[in-house]
Amino acid sequence: MMVCMTITMKNYGLTWTATDCTRCSSAVSYDEPSAKDRKQELVGARCVDVTIVEVEPGQLLEPAT
Repeated sequence: MMVCMTITMKNYGLTWTATDCTRCSSAVSYDEPSAKDRKQELVGARCVDVTIVEVEPGQLLEPAT
């Protein structure tokens, strides 16, 4: 008997405010561990309001205004 498991890939993007107060968003999507790593990089670079957002495949985020 063969059992098939479906793996659902979730995609994540990030939004943040840069140190010059510019609102930004990621131009790529990440898997969850990579999104968390990128968030830590941005926080380490003193960006604020860093948020991980689940996105649909192929969807790019627009920075908040």
